[in-house]
Amino acid sequence: MSGDDNRRVGQVKEVTSLSNPIVKDIRALAMKKFRDAQDAFMAEGLKLVIDAMDLGWTIRTLVFAKNQRGTPALEKLAAKTKASGGLVLEVSEKVLGAITRKDNPQMVLGVFKQRWMPLKDVRPTGNDVYVALDRVRDPGNLGTIIRTADAVGAKGVILIGDTTDPFSVETVRATMGSIFAVRVTKANAEAFLAWRKASGARLFGTHLKGSVDYRQPKYDGGPVILMMGNEQQGLPEQLADACDQLIRIPQTGRADSLNLAVATGVALYEIRRHALPSGGI
Repeated sequence: MSGDDNRRVGQVKEVTSLSNPIVKDIRALAMKKFRDAQDAFMAEGLKLVIDAMDLGWTIRTLVFAKNQRGTPALEKLAAKTKASGGLVLEVSEKVLGAITRKDNPQMVLGVFKQRWMPLKDVRPTGNDVYVALDRVRDPGNLGTIIRTADAVGAKGVILIGDTTDPFSVETVRATMGSIFAVRVTKANAEAFLAWRKASGARLFGTHLKGSVDYRQPKYDGGPVILMMGNEQQGLPEQLADACDQLIRIPQTGRADSLNLAVATGVALYEIRRHALPSGGI
């Protein structure tokens, strides 16, 4: 990569064929069944891959475009990947485009082991804030919410029921790297409600029938869970009845609802405003 062309940091393997078995396995990560089978996912971009490794994520394969050879940051990343037991692939832009299914792909991508936080290990304390999402279906919404949770310092995102995959290519792109910084947990509704009751955290749910303006509650004084409903149906009765308070975000225009990610962001920043010292947010 630098110096003698025959000496490549990380013992890079050059791949030019789309029929290469390793390339086929990486391309298959676009589908959930293969992500689950391989317990893996991919993230695009040099900065994202560096940040992930700095945060302790396990990289399985580093892929980079041949024309990036000689980039100092990439050399260090390749060496670190090899030292951790990962594979380093140098490929053509055509192969990268086929993997990412984009005409103008990022020049670097990484394949990582998935990481889930077991629900039993989530223990809210102090002024911790968590986001619980019921059956979120849109990967863009989920990715944006994970990114927003990261921005406000929330401790994690809990996925309830049949949700979109946080490790899908679309979701990971929308997180802009926050998938590596925010703990993600999954549970069915019954398990979530049992855990929440034992956790001692207060549960606030947004609901069109909520009687309390989202700016009125005092969110400080203990851990808080903000629960958001499905994009089309909102919170089901079982989850809405479990909330300590149902809140609403008032709207004065013609729109009768907000996008899920926008509504979550509005509520999260209000919650964190109460929990953080002046000047924090």
